[in-house]
Amino acid sequence: MRPALRRLFLSALATDREAQLDGDIWTTRCLHCRTRLQVRADGTAMGASSLEHVVPQAWFGKRAAAALTARVSDDADDARNLAVACARCNQDKGKGPDARGPVDARAREVVTSLLDTRLARWREPDDGA
Repeated sequence: MRPALRRLFLSALATDREAQLDGDIWTTRCLHCRTRLQVRADGTAMGASSLEHVVPQAWFGKRAAAALTARVSDDADDARNLAVACARCNQDKGKGPDARGPVDARAREVVTSLLDTRLARWREPDDGA
């Protein structure tokens, strides 16, 4: 796994109120289905853990998604836009709302709901992660 991806995982975990570090393992819940997920302390995904861009990266720079992207500082890799999700949920979102794009009202509704959930789980990082 690329070091940059591991850093993004750690950024998502360090700012997720539900994520807990116990020894060398972070444990949290999927943003979508609440399945228990784990990531190694170095940011390496374990099992079905995957990194979720809550507002899809492809939506950045699109007028129809401007209100959503502004909530995460117009940076797709901002920690507020990152969450740990199970691979199945992440792939399903990619085939559904992400693919339909921000002009689709239902897609915007799903992404808005997920972003609200992510922001409700927000915590300030202890060490500036």
